Amino acid sequence: MTGGSASQPEQYADDRSVINDIPANRVYVACGYTDMRRSIDGLAAMVQHAFKLDPCGRNLYLFCGKRCDRIKALYYDTDGYILLYKRLERGRFRWPRHESEARQITERQLRWLLEGLSIEQPNALSATTPKHII
Repeated sequence: MTGGSASQPEQYADDRSVINDIPANRVYVACGYTDMRRSIDGLAAMVQHAFKLDPCGRNLYLFCGKRCDRIKALYYDTDGYILLYKRLERGRFRWPRHESEARQITERQLRWLLEGLSIEQPNALSATTPKHII
């Protein structure tokens, strides 16, 4: 540890999430409830059969249970699956519940979701195309 006592956790240089460091082509959220007892094989089968997506693609799949305080993330690396599990100490994820399918989200929406916000932010500024002032 650098600087700080044993009772205080060390602060990281940035606030990035481990999930943000995964080189995924796309990010999908499994809307609705997922049984969090599912293992890698169960989640991969759900991706393939229920959502008709390729679990071995370079995509990140996110799942959340009824309590909304923990998520699982499934990713296929070049030689096998990675399963990440995050449990919040307090608060809840604002998980989309109105659909029973996988929904593709942007990196920005992923960041919002992991920060406890809804993936729908109507007041957020949207990307625009630059205009020439000549």
